[in-house]
Amino acid sequence: MPREIGIGVIAMGWMGMTHSRAYQQVVNRFPGSGIVPKLKICADTEPGRTREATQRFGFERETGDWREVLADPEVEVVSITSPNWLHREMCLAALEAGKHVFCEKPVGRDASETGEIVAAAAGSGLQTFTGFCYRWSPVVQHLRELIESGRLGQLTHYRGRFFCSYGHNPHNVLSWRFEREKAGTGVLGDLMSHVVDMALMLAGPLAEVVSQDETYISERPLPSETGTHFAVREDGPRGPVTNEDYVGSMVRFANGARGTLEVCRVIGGSDCEHAFELNGTLGSARWSFERMNELELYLDDRADERPGYATLQTRPEFPRHADFNPGGAVGLGYEDLMTIQVHEFLKGVAGGTAVEPDFGQIGRVAAVQAAMARSWQSRTWESVVEG
Repeated sequence: MPREIGIGVIAMGWMGMTHSRAYQQVVNRFPGSGIVPKLKICADTEPGRTREATQRFGFERETGDWREVLADPEVEVVSITSPNWLHREMCLAALEAGKHVFCEKPVGRDASETGEIVAAAAGSGLQTFTGFCYRWSPVVQHLRELIESGRLGQLTHYRGRFFCSYGHNPHNVLSWRFEREKAGTGVLGDLMSHVVDMALMLAGPLAEVVSQDETYISERPLPSETGTHFAVREDGPRGPVTNEDYVGSMVRFANGARGTLEVCRVIGGSDCEHAFELNGTLGSARWSFERMNELELYLDDRADERPGYATLQTRPEFPRHADFNPGGAVGLGYEDLMTIQVHEFLKGVAGGTAVEPDFGQIGRVAAVQAAMARSWQSRTWESVVEG
């Protein structure tokens, strides 16, 4: 029998719409799973957004009060895609209401908020999930299998980065992402969370970090109306940017590997350069989301025929590629990764088993972020302390 799962989505901006589309695609892309998401109710303070979501995706109900989503007895799973300052209240309330929770990162504005949410989830018996969609690229998952099987040997170096240009123009408006009170940290929460998650997945736990931060653009135009951080305004009053544009860190992994992790939102030329390079005693690999369907791979045991890096195109043999198409080098896109991750989460809900990246993983990410933030003040190496 199909397993129907009632879905509620809180906040119907771009990410809420993306979650809704992903839930709709689960039956089409994973028909053998027996999981059937049902879009029950969506919530937003702007009626136009919920009206559009109902028309586009077929939600059965809409509301201006997110608490009605949690009170709905037909809702089993809640997606929280609201701005950062609302995550703590919404996550804790959803868990208290007995709902399984998918919350976009960063789950908390800082390590303290995140820790409170992680602790509540740990004792709830409910399934949780965080939106680290980049890890689901089939070529990245193929590399993960190679690492776990020992094909790259002992990892010795890891370099991760996420460079974006959404703040490159000093006339991009002062959206909530640039305000500490609303967003918490800047790129430490927004971009570094993805970099740390990928590093933990591929290279293992981090032991120590030394880090620095910088705010390059100290003030931005106040928005004339509600808008995103992509909006531009060249006139009018300006306000202060109160969180960081850049974070760079040297790191030491628990397994002895060394590396660097670096993020920035004001770099020109890099629209979405989430990338890594890693090296082991038997091989090396590198990948960038901007070419997400390609993996550059070097293996010692293939050096006679391929003395340098070889480019692997995504293929049906790689994890989850065949769910989207049967041919090699037929690329997946960002929203395919979103569909994969909501399906992974729903499998955990249906099976009653935790699936990474759950709130436990965001807790491990937050521990690394907290060590980086401490290093900004101490100006020295800081240990990563989990729990």
